[in-house]
Amino acid sequence: MRTLICNIKELILATNTPVNKVQGAEMSSLPIIKDAYVIIDDEIIFDYGPMSKVPESNFDKRISAKDSFVLPTWCDSHTHLIFAATREGEFIDKIQGASYEDIAQKGGGILNSAKKLQETSEELLLESAYNRLIEVQSFGTGAIEIKSGYGLTVDAELKMLRVIQKLKNMTKMPIKASFLGAHALPLKYKKNRAGYIDLIINEMLPRIAAEGLADYIDVFCEKVAFSVAETEKLMKAGAQYGLKPKVHTNQFNCMGGIQACVAHNAISVDHLEVINDDEIACLLKSSTMATLLPSAPFFLNDNYPKARKMIDAGMAVALATDYNPGSTPSGKIPFVLSLACIKMKMLPEEAINAATVNGAYAMELSDKVGSISKGKLANLIITKPMDSLAFMPYAFGTDWIDRVIIAGQV
Repeated sequence: MRTLICNIKELILATNTPVNKVQGAEMSSLPIIKDAYVIIDDEIIFDYGPMSKVPESNFDKRISAKDSFVLPTWCDSHTHLIFAATREGEFIDKIQGASYEDIAQKGGGILNSAKKLQETSEELLLESAYNRLIEVQSFGTGAIEIKSGYGLTVDAELKMLRVIQKLKNMTKMPIKASFLGAHALPLKYKKNRAGYIDLIINEMLPRIAAEGLADYIDVFCEKVAFSVAETEKLMKAGAQYGLKPKVHTNQFNCMGGIQACVAHNAISVDHLEVINDDEIACLLKSSTMATLLPSAPFFLNDNYPKARKMIDAGMAVALATDYNPGSTPSGKIPFVLSLACIKMKMLPEEAINAATVNGAYAMELSDKVGSISKGKLANLIITKPMDSLAFMPYAFGTDWIDRVIIAGQV
């Protein structure tokens, strides 16, 4: 089936020049075609250009985008979409002054989610995760990474990863799976850290690899979780099974996690609420993407990443939601764009590049999504009529998305 989207006010990120990522000053530039069209052939982008050159053809469907913008769907490269229950109780604890570390030390946080997930069936997990997937799709997400990490036992981690595989078969949205067994130390192993790491390496990883359940390995490299040395050991173990690292680090402390991840060719380092000059210099010399998650410090009332400093230094940054029940109970990237501009001083163009082109890079999906190019998936956002691109992050409470197209289907 051929679909024509016509009379587009501005077509954003339309380019057939291969671009895997944008960095530094490049991030403030967006390819734009005014008064444009896009032709979709079944699931892919067949053609695009100015309306003055739209080909004469019989189309099965026509969509008018008069006064509207069309852009690629968001590439959300860091989520914890699968969980058994929300954690409003801890939300109240935070209001009353408890810190992230306080809650974790009392067996809350990740351990709370793990206990509930271990008790929940795979069927119920799949149902709730699918509903969340449809929700974030309505917010404009067209590619997503989903992590395990709320299992913390062999069976529960495998259960989470199997749910991700089932989600892949239920949607045409590209989905990547990350194994995050090293998310927290289970209470059972509180006095036996080495024993839990051995469990990950000797039992979880072989079974995950045998069933082909994960694309990446992740570790929470922080003082409240796993050390740099432990992170390196786990990254090496994952590499033996073909799992590339995508790692949580620098959420609360600079402790050498970034340098370790770069040394192990990590696809991305995620969070970076704190970062120093040496770490910026390290990332500048690498191919590792810095993925920023501003709705986490928003919810935790913590430090925001220094995006302006990173971009001005020449770095590439991606934006993602960190959707999870504890520190970021939202998968709404339009709000992330607003936070990026308001709290991290990113320009609207930089924020859009970070949530599309660079988000795709952080999932190794640049050949499929992230820009509007011939042959890529027809994963598109059509906005409601608006005056300018800046309206998107400016109107943080407005639902400005009119339609979302995934693989050619509205």
